[in-house]
Amino acid sequence: MPGPLIEMLRRVGLFAELDDSDLQVIADAMREQTFPAGAVITVEGTVSDGFFVIGTGEAAVSVRDEARGTMGPGDCFGEIALLMGAERTATVTAIDDLICFALYSQDFQAIVEGSPAIAWALVQSMTQRLE
Repeated sequence: MPGPLIEMLRRVGLFAELDDSDLQVIADAMREQTFPAGAVITVEGTVSDGFFVIGTGEAAVSVRDEARGTMGPGDCFGEIALLMGAERTATVTAIDDLICFALYSQDFQAIVEGSPAIAWALVQSMTQRLE
């Protein structure tokens, strides 16, 4: 039976084409990180390579210092940074104590290079998002 992190990853568009065993590979590469209330997790305009899934807690999202909403358990951010190392498009700040599961590009790259099946599923997922 898939665990809670697998269930969260299943809802991430980038990983939509992956089966449970492939999602487990992704989950195994993720690192649990804790952020105290008020901690800034990402800063708009900075370059970063991390993708995060919120496990517990709530985070505020702002763009150009304007509130854009909140995220909670199961929500994610940083897919583009994971793939491209691009600048962050928003600032994310912990509202309360936050536990996230992080995947960094070097770990993701190792997964993709080591598994053609995962690489192909990701290409299919990205192609569908472009249609």
